[in-house]
Amino acid sequence: MDPITIDGAYGEGGGQVVRSVVALSLVTGRAVRIENIRAGRPKQGLMRQHLTAVQAAAEVGRARVEGDEIGSRALTFRPATVKPGNYSFHVGTAGSATLVLQTVLPALLMAEAPSKIILEGGTHNPWAPPFDFLDKTFFPLVNRMGPHVRAELSRYGFYPAGGGKFTVWIKPAAALTGFDLLDRGEITSHRARAIVANLPRHIAEREMRTIAGKTNWEKRCFAVEEVTDAAGPGNIVLIELESPHVTEVFSGFGRHGVRAERVAADVLKEAREYEEANVPVGPHLADQLMLPLGVSAYQNVPTAGQVGGAFRTLSLSTHARTHLDVLRQMLEIKTDVIEGDESCIVKLGSG
Repeated sequence: MDPITIDGAYGEGGGQVVRSVVALSLVTGRAVRIENIRAGRPKQGLMRQHLTAVQAAAEVGRARVEGDEIGSRALTFRPATVKPGNYSFHVGTAGSATLVLQTVLPALLMAEAPSKIILEGGTHNPWAPPFDFLDKTFFPLVNRMGPHVRAELSRYGFYPAGGGKFTVWIKPAAALTGFDLLDRGEITSHRARAIVANLPRHIAEREMRTIAGKTNWEKRCFAVEEVTDAAGPGNIVLIELESPHVTEVFSGFGRHGVRAERVAADVLKEAREYEEANVPVGPHLADQLMLPLGVSAYQNVPTAGQVGGAFRTLSLSTHARTHLDVLRQMLEIKTDVIEGDESCIVKLGSG
C-alpha cells in the first residue's frame, strides 16, 4: 500500500507535524511520507531532536525509514509491529527528551506488554513541555484512559546544556477509553516553585517574592529549589493550579537579560488568564490531549467505554489547529471546534 503523504509545510509547519505523523503511523500501522519538513522554520529539515524521535519510533515499531538524517526535508516511515520492552533514547543535545517520549508513547500505551523508557537530553527547555507538566498534568489524564504511566526525574537538563535524564514506566491497556473534560470546578490549590541550577539562589527567591506580592496565596504555597548536578545553568518558574478534574502547570524560563521579576510575572499572567477563563484545559494541554483522544476515537472499541471525547479550552493556537488537521488526515476521524466568545469546545470522534 502506498504511504499517506503529509505536507510538513501545512499550517504551523514545525516539528510537531513530524512527531505526530510518526506517532500515528505506529498506532495505525500505516506507512507515511512527510514532505517539506519544517518548511515554516528558518532552519528547515530535521534537527537532532526530530531525528532522535523518528529513530526512537523506528526502533519501537521495527520500521523501515528513508530520509532519516539531519537536514532531511522528506521522510518515509513504514512501521511493522510495535514491540514493548526496555528502551533508552539519548537526544545528545538540549533538544527535548519529553517530545521524543511523546512520539513513542501513544503506541506503547496499547502494546501487548509493559515498557520502560530511559530518556536523556533536555527535560526543561522553553520550546517543549517540561517534565513537570507531563508528570502533574498530562500523565494523570492519560491514566484516566486505561493505561498507567508513571515517571521519575533523576537529573535536570536545562537549555542549552541539556544532559537531563528521566525514566518512564508504561503499563498498557487494550484500548484507550475517551472522556469529556468540559468543566473545571473551583481551583482548590495554588503552588509556585522556582528552580535554579548552577545560578544564585536569590534569582529563585525574587521570583517567588514577585508572585507572593501579586497574590494572596499562603506562604506554604511557595518553594525554592536549588539543583547542583545539572550540566549547565538554568532557571524555571512553575505554577500549579489544582482543580477537581485537572491540575494545570504553567512555566516560564529565565533568560539572559530578563529580570527574574519579569519571568515570574509572565508566568503568573498566563496562570491568571487560565483561571479567569474558567476552562479546564489550558492552551498547552489542549495540544497534548488531542492525540490520545483522537486515538480513542480511531479505535472505536465500544467495550473500552467512551470512544473519543471533548474538552473546553481557550481559543486554539495555530499550532493546535495544525495538530488537529494532522489527526483528521491520519486517523480519518470526525473533529469539530465549537467556538465561543472567549473559549471553544474541541470534539474528537462522533460522540
